[in-house]
Amino acid sequence: MSEAGFLPVALRTHGLALHEQVGAWRGWFDSVFDLEQPDAEHDQGFPAESLAWPLAGMGLSRVTAPSLRVLRTRQMVRRNPVDHWSLTMGGVETRLLTPRGPVRVPAGVPFIFSLGQEMVSERDPDERLQFYLSRDRLEALAGPLDAACGAPLDGVMGQLLADYLRLLANRIPRLQPEEAARLPDAIAAMIAVCVQPSRDRLALAEGQIEATRLARVRRAIRANLGSARLSPQLLCRLAGTSRSQLYRLLEGEGGVARYIQKLRLEASHAALSEERDPRSIAQVAEACGFHDPSAFSRAFRREFGATPSEVRVAALAGHAMRPVALRGDAPATPALRDWLRAF
Repeated sequence: MSEAGFLPVALRTHGLALHEQVGAWRGWFDSVFDLEQPDAEHDQGFPAESLAWPLAGMGLSRVTAPSLRVLRTRQMVRRNPVDHWSLTMGGVETRLLTPRGPVRVPAGVPFIFSLGQEMVSERDPDERLQFYLSRDRLEALAGPLDAACGAPLDGVMGQLLADYLRLLANRIPRLQPEEAARLPDAIAAMIAVCVQPSRDRLALAEGQIEATRLARVRRAIRANLGSARLSPQLLCRLAGTSRSQLYRLLEGEGGVARYIQKLRLEASHAALSEERDPRSIAQVAEACGFHDPSAFSRAFRREFGATPSEVRVAALAGHAMRPVALRGDAPATPALRDWLRAF
């Protein structure tokens, strides 16, 4: 792990010859899953990417791939008897065939299956998150996790878990070593409270729940930056939180109004730093919810120590600050099975 955070174990087929792409992808999943491409021609290729971050007793995988049929057969279960759970969330509907029968899981809804059981999964082109959870690490939750296998985790707690998975996927690549060491306990607590809520588990996972609620609020603000109707009442409705929870969440940020203004200013700075953005300063300000040019300029300068015009001129001159790019690929391990056995 570097100071920039995790470098994932990465597999990308994009740079391979078209006829080699499917084979490379199958090689990564060898003995864990078998893969089929529905209605695909051999020369169409298989442009796909898997990024996998290991943690103590668990690991996160972000997979982007074309249409796919994935099989975990009885022979594979016997030949490679890893029995981790997979907590999965797809960006499109997932069609499952489980020991309990066929299941359709809507986009954005998490579901659990055990690698110790047979399973068939079909989906269209997609980006999905998969959390692999070892039985040794979550032994205390074996009963609830096994009971939840093969069914959508919908409802309030399922949606909370979905938002938490998105939050983790955004934060894990930037973790520092001391943060990574604490994260597995927090993840286990959050999964526990979502699959089998109790007062004690709610208390244990409160920090994770609060972080997830804040991520919901942030997402709702960013989706409505330019709206003059953006208010605490609207935020409560969009983020599914109460007014008291909203004010408590944002108390450390200077309050609701201050937090909204902060995100609006960050968005306007990003837009003005982009030399290819053709909008005028006034248009950027309005799109970000600032309808008084003078008030926008004053707030911008207080926040960043420069005027909107200075930031725009620097961008046009090619001197704008850019986000730090992700590091290059780490060498891939021989196969997913080795990565899973590492935890």
